[in-house]
Amino acid sequence: MGFETFNDKVQWRVTRDRRELLRTTCDKLAMKEHAARLAPDLTRTPETYWFGTDVAELRDVELPANWVLKPNHASQRVIISGGPADVEELAEQVAGWVTEPYWRRSGEWAYRTARPGLLVEEFIGTPGEVPADLKLFVFDGQPRVVAVHSKDGDVHKARYYSTDWEPLPWTGGYVPGPDTARPERLADMLKAASLLAADFDMMRVDFYEHDGVLWFGELTPYPAAGLARYEPELDRLLGSWWELPVTGTRGLLRLR
Repeated sequence: MGFETFNDKVQWRVTRDRRELLRTTCDKLAMKEHAARLAPDLTRTPETYWFGTDVAELRDVELPANWVLKPNHASQRVIISGGPADVEELAEQVAGWVTEPYWRRSGEWAYRTARPGLLVEEFIGTPGEVPADLKLFVFDGQPRVVAVHSKDGDVHKARYYSTDWEPLPWTGGYVPGPDTARPERLADMLKAASLLAADFDMMRVDFYEHDGVLWFGELTPYPAAGLARYEPELDRLLGSWWELPVTGTRGLLRLR
């Protein structure tokens, strides 16, 4: 069976790749530690105010005017709030989050190895606004393209750019996003992405830029679980840059 497109290869990773290398890539605290250790002079990592399994503990935590709560071992779960925590309300909102076997949804193994828990961290950006999400696709430590994801109300939009910030003719299946100015910290972002993904055959490294500060977002080893609606040309191009760890000196895993 051939694996040519990017989605094909993500699905191969989901179903076959169990290397220790990937074990901590879906653990949010471990990701932040990774970024703070390898690129402290290039990107800022959001401060963690609290980590635990029982939000009742937040009664005793002094929190700033704006903060974010999310699970450490899952994705697509977030609460944006501020000031002292209303622990009763939060308890209702996060019911089931800690014990949820999120990894079962798409079989993404690295989520299974992440520490179950909740974290409260520093809010990035301006309250009421969602900063653009800068997602760099990195192969063998080399950034190749940047996807800029933004929100217009409930509408998710995206645009793709080269690493020289030339617009590319794709949106990854989303509504076309607005023209985005070249990031002020583009050079630092490319260098940081290269450092953070250096050990991986493929890793998406996500950042935000706000008021001249480059913020680390997360590592993404399984973009869209291999089910993204990429344009065929984009899917093949991304796939062409990804050499699976099954050939040559990489003979680590079997294709089947």
